[in-house]
Amino acid sequence: MARPRKPLLSRDRIVDTARALVDAEGLAAVSTRRLAAELGVSGPSLYNHFRTKDQILEAVADSVSAQVDLSMFDADDAADARDWRTALHDWAVSYRAALKLHPNIVPVLASGPGRRPAGLRLADAMFGAMVDAGWPAAQATSIGALMRYFIMGSALGSFAGGFVDDETAYDPADYPHLGQAHLLAERQEVIDERAFEAGLRALLDGLALQYEQLTAGRTASA
Repeated sequence: MARPRKPLLSRDRIVDTARALVDAEGLAAVSTRRLAAELGVSGPSLYNHFRTKDQILEAVADSVSAQVDLSMFDADDAADARDWRTALHDWAVSYRAALKLHPNIVPVLASGPGRRPAGLRLADAMFGAMVDAGWPAAQATSIGALMRYFIMGSALGSFAGGFVDDETAYDPADYPHLGQAHLLAERQEVIDERAFEAGLRALLDGLALQYEQLTAGRTASA
């Protein structure tokens, strides 16, 4: 009986395997030797698809960017038309959800999209939607930057998870206002989600005020 053929090596297989390694063990776990072993191939065969480890990590980062929903920015989809604020909210929620699934790759994503196709499509869609909604290009750029800071910062770690669940760790004599801090860890998901939504609403409320001033100024000068 013929032996089953090994799956052909491809960029997608390499990226999927590297992403699984990053998710499970962090960025340091990725090396060409480790990837070759995981894929059951020789190390040099990887170089037919990627020249360096950094290129592999860039591709992993882009595969995560590709998971972010951009449909809310599709101006051609009349059935799903959303105002700029709603679209920005829904995009931020989808963006954070993708990063929560792959938090170990966030430091690579935080360097910016560079030449990554999915990352550039993400930036182009958001920027284009803001400009189409009436934001000047300079302000649309600032909105993109501040949203990225906020979303990626929220994905880098858990505020609630940063406290231990040992009440003796927070002696009232030293920390008079942290008497309940040991309870935060067990409610990590709820607290972090609530904080993200509160911060996102505050950002959008502030932008909405700026937008009202912008449109009022245009009306007055017309």
